[in-house]
Amino acid sequence: MNKDIATIILIDDHPLLRKGLIQLIALEDDLEVVGEADNGTKGIELAKELDPDLIILDLNMHGLDGLETLRIMRSEGVTSRIIMLTVSDNDEDVIQAISFGADGYLLKDMDPVLILEKIKQAVTGKMVISEKLAAILAKAIRKPDVSQKALMLNSLTSREFEILKLIAKGLTNKLIARDLDITDGTVKVHVKHLLKKLGMRSRVEAAVWMLHQQK
Repeated sequence: MNKDIATIILIDDHPLLRKGLIQLIALEDDLEVVGEADNGTKGIELAKELDPDLIILDLNMHGLDGLETLRIMRSEGVTSRIIMLTVSDNDEDVIQAISFGADGYLLKDMDPVLILEKIKQAVTGKMVISEKLAAILAKAIRKPDVSQKALMLNSLTSREFEILKLIAKGLTNKLIARDLDITDGTVKVHVKHLLKKLGMRSRVEAAVWMLHQQK
């Protein structure tokens, strides 16, 4: 498979929605849907098997819901970027999704062209959260006091801190690897370690936190 093509899997229990997304994503030559699942359990297996660049996950599904699916995927080592695509704009859902490790949160009632644009942004490492939802997230992530901030940052190696700054700029693992002249795999390991040290589950949470510290 062409390395320049970003791979995507869809996890949603509505077949018409999945079909519509597949047709929408097919409009872009550099995006490809490589798998789909109609429930969380199958979605988790597919994510681990295919290791896609991006996972588009529904929130409200029969059986295992999107939040629990997300939590399990992150706890089992899935490092793909994951964005929620849902009808819910509930503050708690947004906050919980990000705290569980989501890299973005989109609403299904958005214009299809805008959804496609956001998907394209997501695969390049950008945060795909509306201004309204980003404000909710920023308020949810408390700014630690100076001593706590210093302890958290001092726990990072110089390389991890360097990578954290690049994550805050919205760079993907591939771009970070290119920038630092290291492999994608090495970047993945560093990201995993720095998130663990900071007590965070996602790149978005780390990026928002880092940007908040720099203010």
